[in-house]
Amino acid sequence: MRVVGYVRVSTDEQGRSGLGLEAQRRAIADAVALRGWELVAVQEDVASGGSTKRRPGLAAALAQLRAGEADGLVAAKLDRLSRSLLDFAGLLDRARREGWDVVLLEQGFDLGTPTGRAMAGMLAVFAQWEREVIGERTAAAKAVRRSAGDPRQVPDEVRARIAELHRRGLSERAIAARLDADGVPPIGARWHRGTVTRLLPRQRRRR
Repeated sequence: MRVVGYVRVSTDEQGRSGLGLEAQRRAIADAVALRGWELVAVQEDVASGGSTKRRPGLAAALAQLRAGEADGLVAAKLDRLSRSLLDFAGLLDRARREGWDVVLLEQGFDLGTPTGRAMAGMLAVFAQWEREVIGERTAAAKAVRRSAGDPRQVPDEVRARIAELHRRGLSERAIAARLDADGVPPIGARWHRGTVTRLLPRQRRRR
């Protein structure tokens, strides 16, 4: 089997023992030789491993695989490819669609084996669960943002206090600061001038 090796370090990992590019290169070369595979290239990146995007070395390896120049992608460890479950599951899905293998030496993972395919299936299930959880959290956060600053949520006693402070000559910004200082529960994370302005009768708002 012809394979492309992939090695990566983040900026803060450079020079640390066991994590360097050369150590990963040696591990890949030794494993490929032991299996009798052909190492056609080794691509590298110095970048964060949180996502598989915006990494030119990995993009080059994927282009070689898509072009049929190699049959598999080999990395020393899972976190060299990605620390994101969603991204890694997406990479495995791409490998299945395009017909190439993914091999992770430290984890003993090989998409070309029945065990590797079973593990990939389980990862896909967890990735879908994570997508749904993220979607629910995003929807909840949007709902909170939509409700933030809604005057209908402010108790009458808080409205009356705002009006009284404004009658005393305080600006909307000063009123927001006073409410925060006094611990009056805001609608959002804290009181803002714009929220106070919306709660004042139109004729009382300061231009």
